[in-house]
Amino acid sequence: MTPAEAGRLLAHCAAFDNRQPSRAASEGWAAALRDVPLDEDALASVARYYGTPPRDPGQRLWIQPHDVRTLRKTIRSERLETYVYDGDPDESTQQYLTRRRHQLAAVASGHQPSPSARVALTGPPHPKVAALLSGVGHAVDDDTAAEIAAVRRPGPLGTDCPTCSAPIGRPCRTPSGKPRAAHRHRVDTAFGHEMPDAGAAEREMDRRRDASRRYLEASSTQDAA
Repeated sequence: MTPAEAGRLLAHCAAFDNRQPSRAASEGWAAALRDVPLDEDALASVARYYGTPPRDPGQRLWIQPHDVRTLRKTIRSERLETYVYDGDPDESTQQYLTRRRHQLAAVASGHQPSPSARVALTGPPHPKVAALLSGVGHAVDDDTAAEIAAVRRPGPLGTDCPTCSAPIGRPCRTPSGKPRAAHRHRVDTAFGHEMPDAGAAEREMDRRRDASRRYLEASSTQDAA
């Protein structure tokens, strides 16, 4: 950007912030933006800067050269978001590099729409894929169904839960329906452990209550004596 071009850019900025462009300011901006051309994207970056509310309400916006550089780059990058190279399959490496560079420049500047549609694959699927797809939608015979049923998942999820009735492959659940860790009985069943007697815990509690009662009775007799 030349000092004359920077002066025109500063005049564009003045339409938003009422600054007073000067020769010194033009030379300073030209030095800071020496590799940035004065184009539509540079002017658009100024409009985007002043069209965005400040972070702090009441803050005065005052664009700087680095803002122009950053916003211009953002504007051009947005045009390339859906870019897909559109070239000749038979081109050489050098031709590819040259054409792609020209396409990127044209799309980024807005002079050419972005080629975003990828070429669809043609032809039949690979023979191995076709063989696998041939079985989709076919009924499974009894022997195959038995083989599938015999395959078990490793761990507790490979069996039904005898506590909460969770089916194979589904986690155990609390009484309210929330997923939880596998119940103990399900773990024992999955790893072939002996299932505990359902009434053993209750009988053990009765035994402890009876022992406690006899102890208290004996203690009361001794105190009375």
